[in-house]
Amino acid sequence: MTHSDARPRAFTAYPELNLVLERLLAGAQTALADNFVGAYLQGSFAVGDYTPYSDCDFIVVTQEDLTPGQLARLQALHKEIHRLPAPYWRNGLEGSYAPAAILRAWSTQPRDPPSEPRADDWGDPGMSGAPPLAYPFWYLDHGSDTLVRSEHDNSQVVRWCLREKGVVLAGPDPATLVDPVSPAALKAEVRKTMDLCVSVGLEPMHLVAWQAFWVGLFCRILHTMETGTVTSKKAAMTWAEAVLDPRWSGLIARARALRKGHESAAEPADPDEVEATRAFVDYAMAYADRAA
Repeated sequence: MTHSDARPRAFTAYPELNLVLERLLAGAQTALADNFVGAYLQGSFAVGDYTPYSDCDFIVVTQEDLTPGQLARLQALHKEIHRLPAPYWRNGLEGSYAPAAILRAWSTQPRDPPSEPRADDWGDPGMSGAPPLAYPFWYLDHGSDTLVRSEHDNSQVVRWCLREKGVVLAGPDPATLVDPVSPAALKAEVRKTMDLCVSVGLEPMHLVAWQAFWVGLFCRILHTMETGTVTSKKAAMTWAEAVLDPRWSGLIARARALRKGHESAAEPADPDEVEATRAFVDYAMAYADRAA
């Protein structure tokens, strides 16, 4: 599909987000030309339970990795998007530009882009400084207007969401672009994610929003460990309240009730809730190892 083929569509329930997505799609098609394969939503807008304060996670699939000229045009596009008359959603995009051959299936080879070798002490800007492991896409973090190299979206979880639940903005069915992701592969990856989270000390956790984030994330991980699928944070916390030890029900319920964007989310985290969250993570690690 070319830019001239694009038609304004209601991709989501939010008109301002649709404005942003239309500009993203048209701009990406123009910047990439024949290198454009497709554009998709994953994350909460694919698996469900999105809200007016969700991130909008996207994947743009390319034939090849970006050329310097294409990268420059996309950097300019994302700065332009940040000036659109959509105060929340112009800052709400998060996603990656992924070469089709790399996206097809997760692998540690090739690890580095052509002519861009990374030293072993390279720290991933989208993953709390994690060392290099697999191919880094060009990644846009939530709130940012600049693409950086990151492995953030080069994951089994993103591939599963894209293949099984992805929303097509333009291009072929994502199931034709991504190989099936096995339950075992999902479980192995999210178990490693737990270790990564613990290695950074479950930080930051100074705000209510962050404390609730960690609770929700570990509920989602445990749900994946049990089911071999990916679901929304809300659905995972509802599952966790029903299935996990009842002593965690209150903590999970309070985290589930928090609304992103509400003023209470920006308040300092309660020390007792922080302590309970760290204890819950210890419990979750043991639970995950039993489920593996």
